[in-house]
Amino acid sequence: MNKTLLEQAEALGAMPNGLYATDFLLTWEKSTQDLQLVLKVALMLKQLRDQNLSVRVFDSGLAVSNFRDKSTRTRFSFASAANLLGLAIQDLDEEKSQLSHGETVRETACMISFLSDFIGIRDDIFLGEGNRYMREVAASLDECHARGVLPLRPGLINLQCDMDHPTQSLADLLHLQQVFGSLEALRGKKMAMSWAYSPSYGKPLSVPQGIIALMTRFGMDVHLAHPEGYGLIPQIVDMAAENARQSGGSFRVSHSMEAAVKDAHIVYPKSWAPFNIMEARTALLKRADVKGLELLERDCLAQNAEFMDWTCNSKMMELTREGAALYMHCLPADISGVSCPDGEVDAGVFERYRLKTYLEAGYKPYVIAAMMLANRFVSPAEVLREILQNQKPRVRYAK
Repeated sequence: MNKTLLEQAEALGAMPNGLYATDFLLTWEKSTQDLQLVLKVALMLKQLRDQNLSVRVFDSGLAVSNFRDKSTRTRFSFASAANLLGLAIQDLDEEKSQLSHGETVRETACMISFLSDFIGIRDDIFLGEGNRYMREVAASLDECHARGVLPLRPGLINLQCDMDHPTQSLADLLHLQQVFGSLEALRGKKMAMSWAYSPSYGKPLSVPQGIIALMTRFGMDVHLAHPEGYGLIPQIVDMAAENARQSGGSFRVSHSMEAAVKDAHIVYPKSWAPFNIMEARTALLKRADVKGLELLERDCLAQNAEFMDWTCNSKMMELTREGAALYMHCLPADISGVSCPDGEVDAGVFERYRLKTYLEAGYKPYVIAAMMLANRFVSPAEVLREILQNQKPRVRYAK
């Protein structure tokens, strides 16, 4: 038996599990200890799989994904996490369901849950609606379970909404923990969360909001930068400032990308739509106002074009700590000369860090699996200890 992993499981057993039988919708609804629990479980799951040990804790059951927006990494991460633990995966295609014929959210939530253990939802298109939709699903699950319709209340996981992208930000935090050696080592490290130019509009606010809300809880020096008029949801910005005050870190907002990246240990250049644009876009989408959306896109792209110098190039990277800051991105990045003529990051900078961004993304399946494990089992440590004791190989004839 692996002594190091067994020691990790023992240490994990001393941590109370506040995530048991609770949905994971926003990181700021969870205690710092519960977030650390997710990271520890995720890392153990990765190590177990790397050592060819099976972590299938379900003999049957379903994990349902409901992607109301496009996805590659998160879609496959959710499916991979469910499969890792032994669950089958089913994607809810709303166009092929009765939702397209007027079935209510309340009814659909119950109908897909009779033999389901988890539901993952991405709903980031409508500002002010995505998180509300998830809570409507959660309320239906609560009622159906309490009234005996559902024998088991599925756990709900936010796969990105209009406010937060918890599986992404926690995967980013786990990546930072591994790069810098520990969570404690992140204290005082400067992170530049900066808007960057994109030749598209309507990108959600949830990634930068999730980053500033989470990283400020771990004593980091977080600098949010964006052009004037590209602000995030004000309440979340205020929360980031309070998080920094409580953690002993710092939080600043400026309208200079250069100021943000200067002496930064980590840079996260990412485009997003202005808060007021997302509000206007939501209203137009609800009315199915095609002409209005076309005009809004035209105006927003013209506004973006005023800030084409907000890009992560070699000159920007030279301003960072010793010119060697860690570049991060949730992917896909708008790469100048590759995916677009001009974008968030120059091809040379991205290529230098490309494989590291892939490693960053690779933690997401394990973060989601950790959320599932903590939701379903009172003591994830006991489950992991049993897996270690059984030593069941994932691939039976692996060398």
